[in-house]
Amino acid sequence: MRILVTGACGFIGRHITSALIAAGHRVVCCVRDPARARRMFPGQEALACDFSRDTVAACWQPRLEGVDAVVNCAGILQARPGQSIAAIHGKAPKALFDACLAAGVGRVVQISALGAEPQAGTAYALSKHEADLHLLSLSLDGTVVQPSLAYTPAGSYGGTSLFRALAALPWLVPVVGRGDQAFQPIHMVDLAEGVRRLVERPGTSGEVIAAVAPGPVTFTDLLLALRRWLGLPPARVIHVPQFLAGLAARFGDLFGGGPLTTTSLKMLNYGNTAAPAPFIAATGVNPRTFEGALAADPAQVQDLWHARLYFLRPLLRIVLALFWIATGVIAVLVSSGQSEAFLGRAGVAPSLVPFALWGGALTDMALGALLLVRWRVRLIGGLQLLVTAVYLGALTLAWPVLWADPLGPLLKTLPLVVATLVMIAIEEER
Repeated sequence: MRILVTGACGFIGRHITSALIAAGHRVVCCVRDPARARRMFPGQEALACDFSRDTVAACWQPRLEGVDAVVNCAGILQARPGQSIAAIHGKAPKALFDACLAAGVGRVVQISALGAEPQAGTAYALSKHEADLHLLSLSLDGTVVQPSLAYTPAGSYGGTSLFRALAALPWLVPVVGRGDQAFQPIHMVDLAEGVRRLVERPGTSGEVIAAVAPGPVTFTDLLLALRRWLGLPPARVIHVPQFLAGLAARFGDLFGGGPLTTTSLKMLNYGNTAAPAPFIAATGVNPRTFEGALAADPAQVQDLWHARLYFLRPLLRIVLALFWIATGVIAVLVSSGQSEAFLGRAGVAPSLVPFALWGGALTDMALGALLLVRWRVRLIGGLQLLVTAVYLGALTLAWPVLWADPLGPLLKTLPLVVATLVMIAIEEER
């Protein structure tokens, strides 16, 4: 079969794409970055799409030529600047499904989410629910799959990365409220295999199938199981009041750009459980238990590194951003006289000192501000390294004795360079 997969480079989408390819199908990866998809899945087709903009059927019809089935894996938990959750979860999928109907696509599987219903009280749930209903209303062979927390010991993203990081904290494991929120986590291999079989074996048209493993796991038990899996000693469970968790989530809305948001907190508290029997009956896949999956796939040192770096990663970016902003502010507002004298001693012509001072300060502040808002972090980090190299080179030529200064104004930039290289190296999320 020739199968179009939207969001093929995402956490869920890449596993489903791999399962389809392994079964001998030809996959058309419909993604924001086709070049990346071609690198990930050599030999497969890749087309560009943008769910924020492709909100009419005419956008999708050319992409569906010769396509036998469609799996929609595109989705975001909460919109970032420039994104529209109503478009990504609602308008664009509905346009895609309408185009599938017009093109005569034989099979459509929509990857939704458990708890995607209006009662959950989030734009995420409501928009997913809207697309689910639209698919089921069409005369298409369409099925909605609603996974619980999808995970794999081989890697993590989003909420699963956050859970690993919470489990790896020193001395304590924080849980929200009583920590009794329930999950039925499904292994990514089981989910991908189930979706593959649903694509290959029509017969569940019009159904909504919860993809869950047997046996609910509480939030507390899930984190403690992850801590044991990481090989860490027991730690005390700390119950974080809901209002404090809510404050942290609102901070995440404004600055985090990660999985800790008001949406994720509401979905956590709403619940994430269902009967596993319909998924087993529809796919023939018996999902493994969470504890069993962890026991069968021991953690490696890289898993522990990732868990421990999770909270340090944004902290490193923020500290570096504030450092660059502070250097610019101090240079022009706090000690401009000293800065001008310093530039003069470094060999800058007196007529150019004000331009050098303000140009350098504004450059520092701009780079820091862009880094703070997390705009193209790797690019900004590279520019910071370039600016640092220019500063060091110019000062070394003009005033080499600074390398021997007891306060180390030049030597202290070397740890900054290493910290920036680390930030660039660990910026990729998936």
